[in-house]
Amino acid sequence: MTKTDQLTIQTAAGKGDDCRSAIADQNTELNAFLEVYENVDRTGSGGALSGVPVALKDNMLVKGEKVSAGSKMLEGYTATYDATAVEKLREAGAELIGRTNMDEFAMGSSTEHSAFGPTKNPRALSRVPGGSSGGSAAAVAAGLVPVALGSDTGGSIRQPASFCGVVGLKPTYGAISRYGLIAMGSSLDQIGPITNTVADAETVFNVLRGRDKKDSTTLSDEVYAQNEERVPAQGGSASGGGVIGVPWNVIDQEGVDKSVAQNMKQSVERLKELGYTIKDIELPKFAYALSVYYILMPAEVSSNLARFDGVKYGLAAEGSDMIDDYLKTRGAGFGSEVKRRIMLGTYVLSSGYHDAYYRKALATRNAIRDELNETFKSVDVIATPTTPTPAFTLGEKSSDPLAMYMADIFTVPANVAGNPALTVPSGVVREGEDELPLGLQLMAPNTQEGRLFAVGKKFLGES
Repeated sequence: MTKTDQLTIQTAAGKGDDCRSAIADQNTELNAFLEVYENVDRTGSGGALSGVPVALKDNMLVKGEKVSAGSKMLEGYTATYDATAVEKLREAGAELIGRTNMDEFAMGSSTEHSAFGPTKNPRALSRVPGGSSGGSAAAVAAGLVPVALGSDTGGSIRQPASFCGVVGLKPTYGAISRYGLIAMGSSLDQIGPITNTVADAETVFNVLRGRDKKDSTTLSDEVYAQNEERVPAQGGSASGGGVIGVPWNVIDQEGVDKSVAQNMKQSVERLKELGYTIKDIELPKFAYALSVYYILMPAEVSSNLARFDGVKYGLAAEGSDMIDDYLKTRGAGFGSEVKRRIMLGTYVLSSGYHDAYYRKALATRNAIRDELNETFKSVDVIATPTTPTPAFTLGEKSSDPLAMYMADIFTVPANVAGNPALTVPSGVVREGEDELPLGLQLMAPNTQEGRLFAVGKKFLGES
């Protein structure tokens, strides 16, 4: 497939109909969109995103529009209110184009776990686009929209953005309201933008961020200002210089593709040429982040998804009594990956195992946060590959969930600790006939997204 010209906020403003035409032409093959909105208000208010077409992951509520979280459980459900992020997009003048495909309830790293079929990677149609925001990343990479929102619980914005060769931001936990986002892991979820440029990601982030009385975890501008003073930059200014830490002990390990390690070395050389000081760092607790994630996340999943019982929302299967109604509804409505994580979460929260697993995971999470906070006293940004491999082929890891989970080894720590992280395209690797994108991940102290934007723009040569 030939990739169309990169769309940006500047070039795509007012071209919603062109985007709809492109979606009509390409979506049968890609399956990036589940629905193109027909009746959403198209008139912008003249804000920072005036007339800019924006796609939404299918787990964000738009009043009067269907939302399914990629699941049969919510097929046909219509939202009764706008998510706060959607409200802010409307206030900024954005044109909401439609909802994009995703792994069911955001559980997956390939967008193969959607109840509505897999999405294909527009850079190589035999490959996955990553997940769980694979529809959003594919839509931007294919030139269908300039901006798409995703949600990131363990890497679900950054991993697909890397696989598709675009920019993806997971903001600081609490930077953007989660009100109206269908919850997966409430202490981990964050909404963020997927775009073609770092400048566009920054613009969308500034539109969406801020305190929201409907989400008590959101951060105010005052908190951002206080943290700026608490974690001063180590060198240079926001636009240049500075110290970048590289944890080679994490990168040089089994399971990381040789092409990824080589690309990381080339990225480090480019950062040096751009004037950054590179510092080798050790992050021994990084290795525990994936294990911690796969205890905390399923525990929160088992709690959050208890509400889908056939009574309050979506699918309702009739059984012999009320309990049988619950069992039949959840058995028919949830897919295999969702059921697996609900069972894992129920297990780690059950009597006798809560202390053995859940409490220890919480303690380790704090240790990982402490290690990162200490590291950020001597570096401004931490750089790693975004993914351990390039995009894999459709079906390659479907029968091996552990191999699929390993796709998140570099992205999960930012969610566990709550830090912001950005992925930017860092080159391609050739496998057969396919040229597959790779990504460089940059992580900063909490609330220091500005450092990520500054480094990301310089790395990509954005003026």
